[in-house]
Amino acid sequence: MTQVIVVNGGSSSGKSGIVRCLQAVLPDPWLALGTDTLVAAMPASLRASDGGIEFAPDGEVIVGPEFRTLEAAWIAGVAAMARAGARVIIDEVFLGGAYSQQRWRTALGDLNVLWVGVRCDAAVAAGREVARGDRTVGMAASQAEVVHQGVVYDLEVDTTQAEAMECARTITARVK
Repeated sequence: MTQVIVVNGGSSSGKSGIVRCLQAVLPDPWLALGTDTLVAAMPASLRASDGGIEFAPDGEVIVGPEFRTLEAAWIAGVAAMARAGARVIIDEVFLGGAYSQQRWRTALGDLNVLWVGVRCDAAVAAGREVARGDRTVGMAASQAEVVHQGVVYDLEVDTTQAEAMECARTITARVK
């Protein structure tokens, strides 16, 4: 039985909307946690320091050693929740591509995981980014492809033209 769904894609690709739709259509309750959850939980001082996480004016995301330490603990904690019986959907941005996936693979170990890639045309994601108004312009375009480099998925969806609910139903059909 699937215990964890990892949804990876660039900023403004539609991951969060898909995750909300998954929670609505999956037959059992699933927790939704993601990189935004982690960043929001961190002290403000780590969101503006060399050791934490910084969002450059051009959309580049820079992470430091203090962020990595907290992120490793958070990943282990999410895996522990799944091992304790919680069904978890992870809304992620693999800035390090295959390296980022490997860190999750190691933590999730023996759990039954469905790996989902969320793709979106960079220009479409950039348009969504501007429309949202809460993201650094340039982040969507810079992440559109890099987050998928070397990553292996069980399933990929493309939100360039597909709606979040359609993608969620496609994913749900693969959940065991």
